Amino acid sequence: MKIYLVGGALRDELLDLPVVERDWVVVGATQAEMLNLGYRPVEGDFPVFLHPDTHEEYALARRELKIAPGHRGFQVEFGPDVTLEEDLARRDLTINAMARDGQGGIVDPYGGRDDLDNGRLRHVTPAFVEDPLRLLRVARFAAKLGRWGFRLAHGTHRLMEEMAASGELQTLSQERVWRETAKALAADTPSRYFDVLRRCGALVELFPELTSLGSSSGHGEDRGPDDKVLIRLDRSAASGYDPGLRLAVLLAHVEPAVAERLLRRMSPRRADADWVRLYHQCSAVLTKVSNGASFMDLVECCDALRRPKRLEGLVRIAQLTDRPLDEPLRSAIADALDAVGGIQATQWIAAGLRGAELGETLRKARVEAAQRYFEK
Repeated sequence: MKIYLVGGALRDELLDLPVVERDWVVVGATQAEMLNLGYRPVEGDFPVFLHPDTHEEYALARRELKIAPGHRGFQVEFGPDVTLEEDLARRDLTINAMARDGQGGIVDPYGGRDDLDNGRLRHVTPAFVEDPLRLLRVARFAAKLGRWGFRLAHGTHRLMEEMAASGELQTLSQERVWRETAKALAADTPSRYFDVLRRCGALVELFPELTSLGSSSGHGEDRGPDDKVLIRLDRSAASGYDPGLRLAVLLAHVEPAVAERLLRRMSPRRADADWVRLYHQCSAVLTKVSNGASFMDLVECCDALRRPKRLEGLVRIAQLTDRPLDEPLRSAIADALDAVGGIQATQWIAAGLRGAELGETLRKARVEAAQRYFEK
């Protein structure tokens, strides 16, 4: 039995990146041997075990044979006769197909270290085309590693074009597509994800809603978000926007009905989808803010008195659209929100006001309190 550290943990170590989780491959062992050593089995299509102390995942080495369309159309074989090289061969990219043995030696049968040193995203074998999920993963790694200058190898790009044209992307569940997309949105350069998908022809298959944004070429399968939109998306990442705000920046550039269609189809986290919907609901009101009354219209649109972070988020999204707010207006909005937040209905209730009269009086007081911040 031999145990190797594999995949993303080794890749990230070699890049001096934080390692989130470690995965291990066990060669030359059986399921019975793993159980006898105290490893706990994990339910799934192939044998994976949790270490009794660290709870990290240890998988028996396996090989795959394509037998049906789609991401799950594989026959998986495992056992003590499966070699490490066979296990690594089924991985997507060479930089993910390296292993480290117990003595610290690197096993690199497919040239992953050289590709890592040269910023190259390259497929392991021609069998890359057999799993449509690999196309999305490569696009995501382009986003994750974009700030280090990683680029697709030409041969890998050609295979991805073949995959996009084959129709196999349609076998992926919307949930699986969005899982990769959400990870890409959280990356340092999320634009690379959409750019890679656009260039290989996959964007029109997976996100037809985004083809309405135009592109640098503007025709055929190369349609998609143009450079302006993608630059803004990367600026949102550089500014520390959370993924929901980043998604809103991207979808701020499409029609509300189109954005809603994508949200319903992909079902992102509700909190993330809410930012998109909130921006489309309130953006027109936001751009009209110029005095106390229009400010209160905005406050009511986004329920900012109860949820002030929503107004802050709206302003941040707007800064990366065609209608950003200038600094004096942003300051006025922030100061006015603090001022009106301190005005409560208590005194008017004590004076006997109720119903519509109370609401009108309270709003008038808040408009007057906000107005002075827009007169500076």
